[in-house]
Amino acid sequence: MPPKPLILSFDTSAAHCAAALLLGNTVLSERIEPMHKGQAERLFPLLEQILAENGKHWSDLDAIGVCIGPGNFTGVRISVAAARGLALSLDIPAVGISKLEAMAYGTKGRVSAALDARRERIYMQSFDNGQALDTPHMVALLDVYDRLEADEAVRVVADEALDVPNVQAVDRLVVAVGHLAMERHDQKQPRPAPLYLRSADAAPPSDPAIVILP
Repeated sequence: MPPKPLILSFDTSAAHCAAALLLGNTVLSERIEPMHKGQAERLFPLLEQILAENGKHWSDLDAIGVCIGPGNFTGVRISVAAARGLALSLDIPAVGISKLEAMAYGTKGRVSAALDARRERIYMQSFDNGQALDTPHMVALLDVYDRLEADEAVRVVADEALDVPNVQAVDRLVVAVGHLAMERHDQKQPRPAPLYLRSADAAPPSDPAIVILP
């Protein structure tokens, strides 16, 4: 029997720094630290702590799992950059997992994963037994009400309480990222890239662009 893969997964796409270590389907450690800023400084110390408390080293890892969003722009970039750097330095695969897919992991039947996108809008994706039925997209909150009222059989999974019908909360997203990464780590995977479904809120700089001289 081949050895069980050791997967380190992490997520900084929201107001937290979260990480988990999985050996096969066994969760060795899971940590979620709420924070609105400072994820870039906290992420690697947190990962090192999780490895150390389980007697593991970076060289023991078989793959990295990372949440690629949608979510906070800066937080998503922090995780994706860290995953790509670790994959390159350790010569192991990094598997990017969307937050919506992680939210639907392990569900049975038809569900819609919903995530607050602010400004009366929601990120959404539909699944059947965990398999995607469409691509991640952003919809108006009122459209979500209409859709769910038209099909009451569809449940909604959300990472926080959204005021929509048939909603059920989900947690342990970083563990779901680890499970999905474990399932795919031995398959050909593209390098993780941020999943952005809306433009950044930041205004473009007013200064003229830098000109690089030949």
